[in-house]
Amino acid sequence: MARVFVLVIDSLGIGALPDAAAFGDQGSNTLLHIAQHCAAGLADNAQRQGALHIPHLRRAGLSHALHLACGEGLPGPEPRCDGAWAAAREISTGKDTPSGHWEMMGVPVTQPWGLFPPDAEGRCFPPALLERVALATGLPGWLGNCVASGTDILRRLGEAHVRTGRPIAYTSADSVFQVACHEHHFGLDRLHALCECLRSELDALHIGRVIARPFTGEDAASFRRTPQRRDYTMPPPEATLLERLQEAGGHTVAIGKIADIFAHRGISCRLSAYGTQDLMAATVQQALQAPPQSLVMCNFVDFDQSFGHRRDIAGYAQELELFDRLLPRLQAALQPDDLLLLTADHGCDPSWQGSDHTREHVPQLAWGARVPAGSLGLRHSFADLGQSAAQWLGLPALPHGQGYGLAAPAAAS
Repeated sequence: MARVFVLVIDSLGIGALPDAAAFGDQGSNTLLHIAQHCAAGLADNAQRQGALHIPHLRRAGLSHALHLACGEGLPGPEPRCDGAWAAAREISTGKDTPSGHWEMMGVPVTQPWGLFPPDAEGRCFPPALLERVALATGLPGWLGNCVASGTDILRRLGEAHVRTGRPIAYTSADSVFQVACHEHHFGLDRLHALCECLRSELDALHIGRVIARPFTGEDAASFRRTPQRRDYTMPPPEATLLERLQEAGGHTVAIGKIADIFAHRGISCRLSAYGTQDLMAATVQQALQAPPQSLVMCNFVDFDQSFGHRRDIAGYAQELELFDRLLPRLQAALQPDDLLLLTADHGCDPSWQGSDHTREHVPQLAWGARVPAGSLGLRHSFADLGQSAAQWLGLPALPHGQGYGLAAPAAAS
């Protein structure tokens, strides 16, 4: 019986989309620019040196997908591919995490998200909203109320937060309300309750996510965000592939932040794991034990939050090489009727200006014993991945997306 495994290498874009100029992202290319920096010796650190070494991803077709998107592959000779590859364009209106994930699971986001653009004085959030939430949750007030990066705002306001008990509120170019609070001085449960209150307030404004950003440390020099992040996401407007599979009697496993991204809709089992190595280990374990008619989905978040947003080219390259070394463990654990899909949800070019996501194509790589190697072409929606997974699992066609045309196990046997 069929199973599908979807690995999301969070933010691994492969070249600007045709509409990237409208987002200020024309010319961005997360994967190519990282590889070019590595080839030029500009991404060396104590852990890695020289050219980007990802032989298993290259054999799965990643360089060919890059070439489809931008006309240029990775530097160096190409190995023989044993997978199928595509480059996919996003039709959702944003370049954010929920839009990318929902679209790949069959639900493009066509209604623009609400945003919090700064006013002339740099303030983003409506004063009446902040006052209502403060009154409802007993807060003494707020800090921040601005566009900021998560690490910079802790340096600027973390000590004031510990001293006053006021949460730090900030946003970005995405549809997001982020709240940073000290895990011990403020309390994790209290932070989660605050974010739940905000979520109920922000549905009417069509804000994609409220993100709890706990941190520890005792001063600006030692403050560090912890893995206890939680995303409070609006529910998808339609049933995703996860819900459709569950309704058909199948089993869905969400690893990492997947359950939060889908507002816990269509999730049979949620597994917590932090860091690329542990996330892959959890996925391998599911390859060994998940029942037939399962869809296992894992988001590898560190590429985005730890390296893309922080513009750490060397760190991103090092993490890609780690992922590549771990990938064969999963491939070896898969069964003959399994389909492995590797993709991304948006770009976050660490060589680009600013610290926001970049509007890019993403790879869609398919691998398995029943998957013939070769090009799947340029896909015009991330939803093609979800449609292909639905076909593999024997489900009725989803409303969005065109399948790859792979033979499902039942048809192949």
